Amino acid sequence: MITRAEAQEMLYEMTKSPSLIRHARTVELVMEAMGHLFNEDPHVFAITGLLHDADYEAFPEQHPNVIVQKLKDRGEKEIAHAIAGHYTPWNVPRISMLDKCIVAADEITGFIVAAALIRPTRIEGLKVKSVMKKFKTATFAAKVDREECLRGAEMIGMELRELIEFIIVVLTNHKEELDLAAPIH
Repeated sequence: MITRAEAQEMLYEMTKSPSLIRHARTVELVMEAMGHLFNEDPHVFAITGLLHDADYEAFPEQHPNVIVQKLKDRGEKEIAHAIAGHYTPWNVPRISMLDKCIVAADEITGFIVAAALIRPTRIEGLKVKSVMKKFKTATFAAKVDREECLRGAEMIGMELRELIEFIIVVLTNHKEELDLAAPIH
């Protein structure tokens, strides 16, 4: 089983952007929490979250095939399969809870971070209602696929609002590390 240190090394080999590294960490934390929530292996879930976009910066035209192949070469077939299908238009079957949770975690976590970053208090006090209002504003975080967010929540049997609340709690618990705490004046 791949260790977190090995996974982090793989991530850092291909990813230099601080925002992409933060995205990897936020999705890692959300996935780990989902692993606990669904009585699955939180380590496997966390590694999947950490590595889901590991090749995006270095190999945008081949994403996610480079990281998927690296994981397959290491015998990490379950994680590789989940990452291969972490965006539904790629038409990879989502069979396991791991496969479904990475879809549920990816886009909406990025969206919530974007919503937090424009607030003076960042993630602190961020409400589901506020995120939903931004969700309905097509020009806000325009690259986030709203339909994918809805599909992901549905896949794991959650309402979108419930998933957003879950993610806000996870991110709030790690707000300092993620630079999502309110600035000190």
